[in-house]
Amino acid sequence: MSKSVQILVSIFAILVSTAFAGVTIYSPTGGTVQGPVNFNASGSTSCKKGVGSMGVYTAPGVLAYVSNGSSLNTSLGLNPGTYNTVVVAWDNCGGAATAGVTVNVSNQTGVQVSWPLPNATVSSPVNFVATASTSCSKGVNSMGVYSAPYQLAYSGPGSSMNANVSLAPGTYNAVVQEWDNCGGSSTTPVTIVVGNAFNNVQADNGWDMAGQGPPDFIDCNPCGKQITFSMQQGIKNPSLSGSATQFNIGGTGPYWDVLFNNHLIGDGSTQGMLDQNHSLIPSVHNLSYDVYFFGSNLPASQALEFDLNQFFDGMGFVWGHECRIAGGNEWDVWDPVAAQWIPTGVPCYPNNNAWNHLTLEVERTSGNQLLYKSITLNGVTNTLNIYHNPASYPGWYGITVNYQMDGNNVQTPYSIYLDKLSFTYE
Repeated sequence: MSKSVQILVSIFAILVSTAFAGVTIYSPTGGTVQGPVNFNASGSTSCKKGVGSMGVYTAPGVLAYVSNGSSLNTSLGLNPGTYNTVVVAWDNCGGAATAGVTVNVSNQTGVQVSWPLPNATVSSPVNFVATASTSCSKGVNSMGVYSAPYQLAYSGPGSSMNANVSLAPGTYNAVVQEWDNCGGSSTTPVTIVVGNAFNNVQADNGWDMAGQGPPDFIDCNPCGKQITFSMQQGIKNPSLSGSATQFNIGGTGPYWDVLFNNHLIGDGSTQGMLDQNHSLIPSVHNLSYDVYFFGSNLPASQALEFDLNQFFDGMGFVWGHECRIAGGNEWDVWDPVAAQWIPTGVPCYPNNNAWNHLTLEVERTSGNQLLYKSITLNGVTNTLNIYHNPASYPGWYGITVNYQMDGNNVQTPYSIYLDKLSFTYE
């Protein structure tokens, strides 16, 4: 259905008000760790002047580390014991945000890998962050990364490492190893998938949600009785992967919507891919959104929306795709500059009470235009070749995916299950 320019604003307002406001701690993740302890975190704020600095408190009033900017990555030598640590981000408007993590620092020897997480999908070069300790009185001599048996991909001196290792796409049963000065060594394995893809995104952490209602479609959470919404992950039935996610909408207000959003790359990344040197995102030109969706009451949906978004250098590339169901069984695409939906003439008749397979292919051209390439629904491909210009979005930096559900004229409640949601980029 047609939406005003304010719905585009509301698509991104959730990122400012929720996804981009706070502190995200990537390591440590809690539990028992070995010292020194690696602290890797990022901060975000709705303050237009940005985050000024970040710090780590190891106890109330004990500021153990502080650095300028919206991220920190440091290793702190902590004695054995339990620490209720707090990471703080101070913005340039006088505000602050915090996040806490409790760690138990052990005096056991071995290798502690903080990043990457086991079974994570990462891009090359892969950032390996680890520390090591030993019972050898002479200490740890060096550390290294084996990408495969007998294939030493990196080595460096000392008892800690923070190294970027270039690896070709594929699955790696990597091993991080330390060698001490007494002739001993220890290892910790970590399996990772290297590639330009995020798989099973519906099962990932970091999803945000907000309701939107007429006439202004401003984000709210909670919103009152006009709209109710929720999501539940780890659904086994119905499911294709064994870990589908159920998305729900209801309420009393006609034509209310709910937006679900996950920020994959860049500022506030839920995947740990901050792209701090701003080299990855500007290099991305081709993107794909592949998902299976299931609904037992699809006629109740006014529309289902699937979006891919890219922001850098003050430009906003918003590839919005809307399958109008109660709204007329046709695909619309979003024009970011005109801030309106454009009918494509391509029909959209998803199957009720069955799994539907959707693939969206888009491109950012060499001249920085949005190109809608194709929509494939249940094996039928429709080539679009529709071009639009990007909108102006100064200060935004990242790649995100959206999923949205629109309510009909009586806000009939319905649920949609997403599964095997993958996002690829190159």
